[in-house]
Amino acid sequence: MGKGMRLSERWFRRGLWLVALVFAGFLVGLGNALVGDLPKVERTQVLDDFLDRPRAEQLRAQVRTSQRAQQDAQSALEQSRLQLQVARNDVGAARETFGHWLATRRATQQAAQDPELVERTRQLDALRQAERQAQGAVERQEQLQLDARQASTRAQRELAQLEEEARKAWAAEQRRVELRVFLYRLALTLPPLAVAGWLFRRHRNGTWWPFAWGFILFALFTFFVELVPYLPSYGGYVRYAVGIAVTVFAGRQAIRAYERYRDRMREAESRPEEERREEVPYDTALARMAKGACPGCERAVDLQAPGQDFCPHCGIGLFDRCGHCATRKNAFARYCVACGTAARGEPVPPAIAAPA
Repeated sequence: MGKGMRLSERWFRRGLWLVALVFAGFLVGLGNALVGDLPKVERTQVLDDFLDRPRAEQLRAQVRTSQRAQQDAQSALEQSRLQLQVARNDVGAARETFGHWLATRRATQQAAQDPELVERTRQLDALRQAERQAQGAVERQEQLQLDARQASTRAQRELAQLEEEARKAWAAEQRRVELRVFLYRLALTLPPLAVAGWLFRRHRNGTWWPFAWGFILFALFTFFVELVPYLPSYGGYVRYAVGIAVTVFAGRQAIRAYERYRDRMREAESRPEEERREEVPYDTALARMAKGACPGCERAVDLQAPGQDFCPHCGIGLFDRCGHCATRKNAFARYCVACGTAARGEPVPPAIAAPA
């Protein structure tokens, strides 16, 4: 299409495309801000929102109490074990001393030492009783520690069951929230996409085409970047189903567009050649002929053949003769390349008076 454009016009179009891109950029920024705030519409929910809170707090208190009791029992158990070790050492030392004394008495056979034997035996029994009491204290602390550990385990197991049930409910609610946020995105995305389709159909070549194309780019970006990546998956079923539906819809529209195009081209080829040539835009004709295609039917033609003045497929004129100098020229050219005479149907510029 740039073949028939003036140099300044090309730069103007590039500048207008820059306007379209900048306009699309600002629209995309605004869309990102709106879409980014959409999750704030929904209240953020946590796992505790789905728990039986009174029961969960009771179980957590039981766990904390059991853990503190377990720690206290562990500290007391360490003290009791230390006391038991001391008592055992005392008993061992007393038994060894008593054994030595008893051996001495047997050697001397002194009856006067019988009261001392009774006293030493009593002291050894007292030490053994203290050892037994220390052993009982150790066993009591071990029992307290075991009871606290089992109580903590039972509370933690019940709390874990409550949290598992709450986690399932929370996950289901998260999926519902995700779906609602997606529907919000869809509600914000589809109207601009519909407007973009209308602008593409009606105003893509109009006076305000930079803004039309900017909005079209914004709508496409919003749909494919802000919507499609957040499409709920549900194991892939939703995405694949949506992909199939979109493909079928787009394919159906493409097939119908192709059929309409073929019907339109057949109908155009049945009209007179002069009428068809007038309907082909100047820039379009030059661009197609530059690519070696017929401007009317868009089929490939050999434009280098010297005697080929008409398209062999649709019969539209490709080359004709200048009415002033008879030079062979492009039938869509507005002026003769040899003498500058206006082609048929083109306004002839006013004659310029020669200087005196």
